[in-house]
Amino acid sequence: MRIRMLIALLCGLSLTAPLALANEDAFRDDHPERYTVERGDTLWDISERFLDSPWLWPEIWHVNPEIDNPHLIYPGDEIRLVYIDGEPRLTVDRGQRTVRLSPEVREEELEPAINTIPMEAIRPFLDRSRVVDEGTLEDAPYVVAGEEERVLASRGDNIYVRRLPEGDNRGETFAIVRRGDPYIDPETEEVLGFEARYLGDARITRQGDPGTARVTRSNREIRAGDRLLETTSGAIRTNFQPRAPEQDIEGYIIDVMDGVSQIGQFDVVVLNRGSRDGLEEGNVLAVYKAGREVDDDIADETVTLPQERAGELIVFRVYDKLSFGLVMNATRAMSNMDMVRNP
Repeated sequence: MRIRMLIALLCGLSLTAPLALANEDAFRDDHPERYTVERGDTLWDISERFLDSPWLWPEIWHVNPEIDNPHLIYPGDEIRLVYIDGEPRLTVDRGQRTVRLSPEVREEELEPAINTIPMEAIRPFLDRSRVVDEGTLEDAPYVVAGEEERVLASRGDNIYVRRLPEGDNRGETFAIVRRGDPYIDPETEEVLGFEARYLGDARITRQGDPGTARVTRSNREIRAGDRLLETTSGAIRTNFQPRAPEQDIEGYIIDVMDGVSQIGQFDVVVLNRGSRDGLEEGNVLAVYKAGREVDDDIADETVTLPQERAGELIVFRVYDKLSFGLVMNATRAMSNMDMVRNP
């Protein structure tokens, strides 16, 4: 029987993709009957204890309607395997909570709910790094010089900026970025965007052309030609509902962040597919290692070996033409030009 979820969402998001069959085949042979959530766990970690494919968690989840916020999981909660109408389900028993009562106020102290994936691995790519088109960088305000004839600037230094937006920008903070190499689609050679490498933040102290800004934060030195972009606003997303894309996706890993050549667990990769292709945040993709070429001496020809599944990744940031993914599982080393597709 096809499962019908009666909850709006796991971790506060809506579930719209069709659900797969939930049966014993989804569970690991060595799965526990119950597990107590610990601080530092992620939803993916816990799912791996029970399931062969951790991203199937939403499809076998059963909500206890007697629990407040059953879609959120906290340290101290107990995850249990139960059978409902003969089908295996995972459910949560809420752990102990500290409750303080007073005549007028009821205060309940909770630890933060656990995240789906390790946030420390992706946080810099959520609130700082970004992908923009060439026109955005060309039209952005830029650093024309540092103070006192300095070539480089860092935190606490003044910089002089041209092409500030009209109006009084004093007190506003901008992100300082440097144009990276273009991301190019390996199939069509289309330019998918440019990495805007985050360098730091600057607060405008004097309007003008050039205006003056003070560097309030920096992770590397700033030089003439670096650009200023408006800072992103809003809360950082911390939970992602793992699910397969709603339509068929086939693409490639075209870059890996932080300059590594071999890709492994918790590395951030760039994919040549984005929202225009149907990708959404939370989509899980399987990674397939490109088959290498070998010489067949008997047939006197070169053959390409089949692709081999190398792991899974979850998409956590989507742009129009490309996206960022976090490798959650790696059974073998991955590299650029490995293929990604529906799991």
